[in-house]
Amino acid sequence: MRVAVAGASGFVGAAVTAALHSAGHDVTALTRRPAEYRGTGRAVRADVADPQSLRRALDDQEAVYYLVHSLASDDFAVKDRLGASAFAEAASAVGVSQVIYLGGLGDDRDDLSEHLRSRREVEKILLDGAPTTALRAGIVIGDGSISWEILRQLVERLPMMITPRWVQTRTQPIALDDVLVDLVGVLGRAECVGQVYDVGGAEVLTYLRMMEIVSRIMERRRLIVAVPMLSPQLSSRWLRLMTDVDLTTARALVDSLTNEVVARDRRLDELLGHTPMRFAEAAARALAARVARRASIEARARP
Repeated sequence: MRVAVAGASGFVGAAVTAALHSAGHDVTALTRRPAEYRGTGRAVRADVADPQSLRRALDDQEAVYYLVHSLASDDFAVKDRLGASAFAEAASAVGVSQVIYLGGLGDDRDDLSEHLRSRREVEKILLDGAPTTALRAGIVIGDGSISWEILRQLVERLPMMITPRWVQTRTQPIALDDVLVDLVGVLGRAECVGQVYDVGGAEVLTYLRMMEIVSRIMERRRLIVAVPMLSPQLSSRWLRLMTDVDLTTARALVDSLTNEVVARDRRLDELLGHTPMRFAEAAARALAARVARRASIEARARP
């Protein structure tokens, strides 16, 4: 199939383009700066702020992945709303048969964070405006994932952690390899168009439990104590101080970390005949991928 990926330079987008190429699809990477793109696929200019560029880029595509977000901007919800509207209109206008979107888990009856509300709003815009398949995931575990990096860096850098109370929130992390099975698996399936699927790993865990598992894998003894007095604002500044995540992104993520994100149905696993891996295996793979990536960078840097 001729498949385009919007957000091909991002963590999930880069992995999706590679997976699609390996599966034999003709892959186009939609990017604002084609000359700077170094990933898989043919780079074509497309900007969600430029509707005409979207129509030109999507004109000959059969399906497209929408993996765009503006989390690093203070006005991310506005930008993502406008971008999704323009994208849905362009995809519908040129006759794309399927838009595949990866959003966020979260119970609609809960007081969802602004980040998760925005993800849900983008999902609705795409479903209402174009033939869309929407997947909802929590933390994606893989080298390069912002949420995973927060966990890894906290465990790596702090022998003792006085943590915010959100470490007790339940979540259902999913390995990058498993979310790729889901994202590629729905491609070209007519029965998946118009559907919304929850996707998650094999276990429901608290963030505290995930940090304990990662510390064991990394063979680092850590004392982790959760305290109730860290406000979301202080918590985001704490994350910014202790990790490499910028303050704007940290603030949006911290707000979301207070929401329980658990898969409520496993219809897609049943449809694809897939059993996702446990968190410990996903974490070990992410750590190994980081070691391999750093070794590759060092090898290229040698004279």
